[in-house]
Amino acid sequence: MDSAVLSLLGAFLLSIIGLFVFIWSLRKGLLVENPKAASAIFARGEIGHIDDPALGQAGQQHFQAAAAEPGDSTHLPDAQEIQDRIAADRSSAFPVFMFIAFACMWLLFGGIAGLTASLKLHWPDWLVSEAWMTFGRIRTVHLTAVLYGWITNAELAIIIWLMPRLLRRPLIGPMWIMMGGALVNTAIASGIGAIGAGWTDGLEYLEMPWQIGIFFAAGMVCIIGPVMYTLVNRKVESLYVTTWYHTAGLLWITLLFIVGKMPGVHFGVQQAAMNWWYGHNVLGLWFTPVAVGAIYYFLPKIIARPIRSYNLSILGFWTLAFFYAQVGGHHLVGGPVPGWLVTLSIVQSMMMIIPVLAFSINMGLTMKGRMRLGRYSPTLRFMMFGGFMYLLSSLQGSFEALRSVQQVAHFTHFTVAHAHLGAYGFVTMVLFGAIYFMMPRIMNWEWPFPRLISWHFWLAAIGIMIYFVGLTYGGWLQGLAMLDESRPFMDSVAVTIPWLQWRSVGGGLMVASHLVFVFHFLAMALRFGPDRAGAALFSNQPKAVELAHGE
Repeated sequence: MDSAVLSLLGAFLLSIIGLFVFIWSLRKGLLVENPKAASAIFARGEIGHIDDPALGQAGQQHFQAAAAEPGDSTHLPDAQEIQDRIAADRSSAFPVFMFIAFACMWLLFGGIAGLTASLKLHWPDWLVSEAWMTFGRIRTVHLTAVLYGWITNAELAIIIWLMPRLLRRPLIGPMWIMMGGALVNTAIASGIGAIGAGWTDGLEYLEMPWQIGIFFAAGMVCIIGPVMYTLVNRKVESLYVTTWYHTAGLLWITLLFIVGKMPGVHFGVQQAAMNWWYGHNVLGLWFTPVAVGAIYYFLPKIIARPIRSYNLSILGFWTLAFFYAQVGGHHLVGGPVPGWLVTLSIVQSMMMIIPVLAFSINMGLTMKGRMRLGRYSPTLRFMMFGGFMYLLSSLQGSFEALRSVQQVAHFTHFTVAHAHLGAYGFVTMVLFGAIYFMMPRIMNWEWPFPRLISWHFWLAAIGIMIYFVGLTYGGWLQGLAMLDESRPFMDSVAVTIPWLQWRSVGGGLMVASHLVFVFHFLAMALRFGPDRAGAALFSNQPKAVELAHGE
């Protein structure tokens, strides 16, 4: 029995053991509903005081009036707890700003590379004079830039900013985190350069050569140390669910990457099994837990109401951990792998409906009667959109794993549409919303042009919907054409052309939204635009922005 089968079987057995431990804890009453834990993100007296730093003073007043409910306290939140939160924010400001700046750079670069790759699918003779311009290389550059450059940097920023807030103590070891960030981004830049030059490990999502991957892994280890040390020295009694998601995600991605990049270990069919074990888990055990954890923090924080059920949030976390590890095997349907491995993957893909519904029901109950608040809060709008896309993309992914669906969708643009719905419609939209909330706190300055936030949202939302709908339909037609033995293969190519053109239209709108977002970020960082707050970047003055927004 080779190492791939052993690792998969071991992970499955651990999942089963963990599930029984979870059931035992339920029977022992260890997970009795905990309203105190659900309210852990609020200072005393803060519930009922809305919070969206992306809004100006007038917008805050309108939002507060719309969100007010009978019984809300009219007292100000506890001043000492607010000051402790300010101290926590200041301790992480520099490393978080660094990660967001890198994320914005890679978002812009990766988006342009992705749009170039999209256009080349229906303009095949465009930009072919150099090897690095070919579709195979430019698409891989796009993947590396957005998955590692944009999403990973942005998620690290969210983790490092939220951990001190959630643990109610300043960040320990920020210089180690900044060194880790430098190593991570050195690896990303070097990996993109290597891919452009034709030096690659040739595995989906693992194209970065392992010699360069060493720097990425070392950077992640440098980040994990201070985060875990801060966690151990926390000043809170119970851990909020976001802490569970973010701590686990940080450990999972580091382990996944190290195992995936081990040189001279994975060969042949075993290599394919490992590749999709990594490829799907980097989405489900890194991108997803950080984004879901972010929604669990920012959504209730913005509307100033605790999540409806803390236990439901914990159920979602543990079932994600139990069921996701083997999901990637459904990409090997029809390949020379054991049938039980594919069947196991399909079963666990369907079981993933449990954590998705746990999250969606919890958020739905929390937002019940408050959906209208999305009109007032730009940050909330991003979070609500991302949460709904999580439900949609996850349910689609579960049913897409079925052999009857794979028969048509496999090896088509249908799967590309699904991947972008998850990575962009869900994860990226949540990251945008989180950055809009975080930056005024980090920089002690307000967004200079609030109207640009709405432009950004609608360009991105309309763009991903055009992209997803067009490519999903075109991919399904492509699959049906390939299954029809009476039709030549070129029919399956020709039928996709109109939908690939729509893909480029959607991609163009998404890139336009990135230009708006990055311009607004630069305007804020350089203090262009109207003076909407009075303090300088990273100043030592009292954090007026924090205190001015309902706190």
